[in-house]
Amino acid sequence: MKLQSLVDKATQYSDMTVAVAAAEDEEVIEAVTMALDHQFGQFILYGDRERISHLLKQKDEDYQKNGKVQIVHANSAVQAAELAVKAVHLNEANVLMKGNIPTAMILKAVLHKEYGLRTGNVLSHVAVFEVPNYDRYIIVTDAAMNIAPDLEQKMQIVANAVSVAKAIGIEMPKVAPLAAVEVVNPAMAATIDAAALTMMNGRGQLKGCIVDGPLALDNAVSVIAAEHKGIAGEVAGKADVLLVPNIEAGNILYKSLIYFANAKVGAVIAGAKAPIVLTSRADSAESKLYSLALAVCSASK
Repeated sequence: MKLQSLVDKATQYSDMTVAVAAAEDEEVIEAVTMALDHQFGQFILYGDRERISHLLKQKDEDYQKNGKVQIVHANSAVQAAELAVKAVHLNEANVLMKGNIPTAMILKAVLHKEYGLRTGNVLSHVAVFEVPNYDRYIIVTDAAMNIAPDLEQKMQIVANAVSVAKAIGIEMPKVAPLAAVEVVNPAMAATIDAAALTMMNGRGQLKGCIVDGPLALDNAVSVIAAEHKGIAGEVAGKADVLLVPNIEAGNILYKSLIYFANAKVGAVIAGAKAPIVLTSRADSAESKLYSLALAVCSASK
């Protein structure tokens, strides 16, 4: 599956509005203009008006004339984050995007008790990968938010990932809670949580998906590897969602897919009132575009 298909899907939602906090960043403006070129989304850009206007004009002066871009001046990154989050809180925007601002600063606004985007659920990072020569998307969660989630948090992380998977057209996501082995080992907490999640899914506590684990990475994504180990089931070798046991495993898997497998990625933070595009400065404009498309598709649901 190609992430370009998410961009194509996002064009169905041209009325979706994205609030960008501290938009005075060349890569962010590049992603915004790419989205406009693909005819999806409207944008409210919060930050230094003069710098944002200058960056837009470097691309094309028409971007400010087509009614799809609005610039709202903010005197600081803190104020830009507050204004952008408030816009989503007040339903003036459907998606929040991080610009040239520290992650901690925008998350502080997101979690604000009065105007934030809390829902009572865990916030989690959901990354959708296009892996070369692979026949489907691979969704990895959680590689960036929750350090060592407990069972309750993992339930919510799965629910967030399932919601995103459904938004991009995976009707019944297959979820593999990953561990180092495929059997329950009392000395390995990840295997116990995986077995519990599998049982909860079977009893209807985790809905809208199929969960089976523990599974090691090879037999979660490779039918051949699963067959060699005699592992059967609906998820073995066919997983759509890979639930990692902790942030270290997620971070390593995420970066391995990008740097070793040349995978492309789009990612959002799910679990808030609206999807959050929380990209890194190291991410390319193309990756930011895919993340925007993913967020718009998720917001539509």
